[in-house]
Amino acid sequence: MSPPGRVVVVFDADGVRRESAFGMADVARRAPASHETPWPWFSITKLFTVTAAMRLAERGAIDLDAPAARWVPAISRLRPASWAARITPRHLMAHAAGIANPIPLRWIRPASEPAPDVEALAERRIAEHRVLRFRPGSKARYTNLGTLVLGAAMQRASGTPFAELVAREVLAPLAMTRTGFERPEGTAVGYHPRWNPMRWLVPRWVVGARVGRWVSTRPFLVDGPPYGGLVGPALDLVRFGRMHLRDGELDGARVLSPSSARAMRHDALGFHRAPPFVEHYGGGPGFFDLLRLDPARGVGVIVLGNATKYDIEAVARRALSA
Repeated sequence: MSPPGRVVVVFDADGVRRESAFGMADVARRAPASHETPWPWFSITKLFTVTAAMRLAERGAIDLDAPAARWVPAISRLRPASWAARITPRHLMAHAAGIANPIPLRWIRPASEPAPDVEALAERRIAEHRVLRFRPGSKARYTNLGTLVLGAAMQRASGTPFAELVAREVLAPLAMTRTGFERPEGTAVGYHPRWNPMRWLVPRWVVGARVGRWVSTRPFLVDGPPYGGLVGPALDLVRFGRMHLRDGELDGARVLSPSSARAMRHDALGFHRAPPFVEHYGGGPGFFDLLRLDPARGVGVIVLGNATKYDIEAVARRALSA
């Protein structure tokens, strides 16, 4: 039985240095993984959300240091109220708002169903998780819900549906023509270890056929586009990584000002800082991904894998050391 696939691309500011792909994007159909295979990126999407927010801020369409309740009134329902009133978009970008991080394994839907409205979904999730974990700005702790709230603020501030906003502000300027918030034909199938207990935490409908020591996942999409909804091929994601290595510019298109691009790296806005790297993982039922940049060396690596669990660190280290 052929194993699930891996796609690895090492790149620098000027283009691709090395690329490799092996295993299967779809074991049942014998479809090999390739750099053109669409792949769910899950939480790597947060970098696109923050990049779009920075573009809005540069134009004055949103104030990153104003109370976020201006755009998401449901924030006022969080407790303590005095803490909630301090939450800003910048806090949300840096995971420093104090908002809870409920496990989102069940926040998915069949790929054929339409996405819920971002603002309505954020309001519903806030109502379910109303207690703040800490005073905004006092520390940082990862939260998918916080990024969903950021996306709702961006949608309200811009007057544009969130998916259209990201397409306009980030995907189009970078000519990422095969990336979006839908699941196109040929998207990699996810595989989960057959006896791993996480399979019992996801909705039963998403668990598909057995494939050797794996179970496949049926086609699904993430309910919250801002924190994990993008799907696209590795070579599109390379363009995003190159833009950040080039301080916000690619092929003559200025996506971010140099100061905004540096702030994302230096202030952990979207990116996770793990010196000398800035990076973000993405994972969900049947998938595990990584975008890692080494700005000092001017190099980056993308690893996409359609298995819930594998040694992604070893793959990334080997790719960057070759």
